[in-house]
Amino acid sequence: MFETLSERLEAIFTRLKSRGFLKEEDVDTALKEIRMALLEADVNYQVVKQFTESVRQRAIGKEVLESLSPGQQVVKIVHDALCETLGSQNTKIQLSPNPPTVIMMMGLQGSGKTTTSAKLARIFKKEGRRPMLVAADLQRPAAIDQLITLGKLLDIPVFYSKETKDPVGLSMEAVKASKTEGRDIVILDTAGRLHIDEDLMRQLQAIKEATQPKEVLLVADAMTGQDAVNMAKAFNEKIGIDGIILTKMDGDARGGAALSIRHVTGKPIKFIGTGEKIDMLEPFHPDRIAARILGMGDVLSLIEKAQQSYDAKEAERLQKKLLQEEFTLEDLRDQLKKIRSMGPIENLLNMIPGMGKAIKDVKVEEKEFVKIEAIINSMTPEERRNPNILNGSRRRRIAIGSGTSVADINRLIKQYLEMKKMLKVFKGGKKGFKLPKGFPMFNLFN
Repeated sequence: MFETLSERLEAIFTRLKSRGFLKEEDVDTALKEIRMALLEADVNYQVVKQFTESVRQRAIGKEVLESLSPGQQVVKIVHDALCETLGSQNTKIQLSPNPPTVIMMMGLQGSGKTTTSAKLARIFKKEGRRPMLVAADLQRPAAIDQLITLGKLLDIPVFYSKETKDPVGLSMEAVKASKTEGRDIVILDTAGRLHIDEDLMRQLQAIKEATQPKEVLLVADAMTGQDAVNMAKAFNEKIGIDGIILTKMDGDARGGAALSIRHVTGKPIKFIGTGEKIDMLEPFHPDRIAARILGMGDVLSLIEKAQQSYDAKEAERLQKKLLQEEFTLEDLRDQLKKIRSMGPIENLLNMIPGMGKAIKDVKVEEKEFVKIEAIINSMTPEERRNPNILNGSRRRRIAIGSGTSVADINRLIKQYLEMKKMLKVFKGGKKGFKLPKGFPMFNLFN
C-alpha cells in the first residue's frame, strides 16, 4: 500500500533532514519533487496543487526555517497536510435511531461490491448487531449465489429471490422482513455495470427513494486511480453518496485514488479493503494512513489487530510461558496461526515504525507458514515439547510425514532454539541488547 509514493517521499525527506539549516529555496526544491511524486502516484492535479500550496505557506515561516530541526518540522507539516487531504478523522457509519439501519451499497462491476457487503455485515455482527444481506443485484447472474455463499460462511441471513426482476420491490420487501425478523442492519447489494449508464442510475435512484437508506456507500477499486475518482464524482452528482469504501488497497502502490477522492467528492472514505479474505476490511483512519505513507508505521492499527486475535487471559498465559522458558513448538505453531489471522506478515511489519525499509527485500510466502505448521503437526506431542530428542531417524520420519526435507526440519529447530536463547536474554534483562542480524522469525520464512 502506497509503496511507490512512500519511497519517493522518504528519499526527499532524508535529504531535507540531513541539513541543519533550510532556506526558502530548499523548501521550494523539495516541494517540486513532492509535486512530481504525487502526480506520478496518479493524484488529481487540483489536489496536488492545493496540497503543495498549503505545505509551502506553512513551511516557509520563520519559526520553521530557523528551528533546531527544520527538516523534521517540514515532515510534520506534510503529515498534517496529508491528514487534511485524506479527511482529518475516521468517519463512522451513521446508525438509525429507529432500526433497521438501511445501508445501500453501489459501485461498478468488478469493484468488489458483493464481497465488501459481506465483509461489512461481518463487522456489524462482531459488534453484536443482527445484520441482514439483501441480494438486490439482479443483473449479474452469479451475484445472488455469491452473496448466499458468503452469508452461509458468516452465518448471516440473505434475503433474495430468483424469480423477481424488480430490485426496487425486492429491496422494499427485505426492509419489511428485517423488522419482523428482528434484524437491525439491512445491507443492500445493488447492481453494477461495466460503466455508468442512465438505466443504472434510474434503478439506483428508485431503490434509494423506496428504502430511504441511512447510508449510501460507494465501493470503488483503488487500483483504477483517477477512473475511480471520476466514477465517484458521477455517482455523487447523480445519486448522492454518504461515504466511500476503497477496495484492493493492498495492491495499490501509488495511492492516487485515496489521496484524491475525498477532495473531489467532498465525501469521506469510511473503510478500505486490504485483501481478499473475508476479514480484510478495516476502518479508514486518515492520520494512520498519512503515517504509513511517510514510513512512520501504524502502531495503533497493529495493536487493534492483535487485540482482535488475542484475549487478555491468553496473552497472560503466553507471557507466563515465555518468562518460565516453557515456550514449546506447539506454542510456536499456535502463535503462527494467530499471526496468519491478522493478515499478511509484510503488512504487519510495515506497521512498525522504521520496519518498512528494513524488510524491503524480505518476502514472506504464505506457503512457508503452511510448511512450518505441517512440520510441527507431524511431530509427536513429546517431540514438540522437547525437540532435543529429535535424532536423525525421527527427523526423516517428520520430513516424510510433512512433505518437507530434513534440511527444512533442521532449519526450523535451529531458529526455534535461537528464539529461545533470545527470550532468555530478555528475561535476564541485559542492557544494550540488540536483535541479531537476520532476526530468527524472519529466517523461519527464508
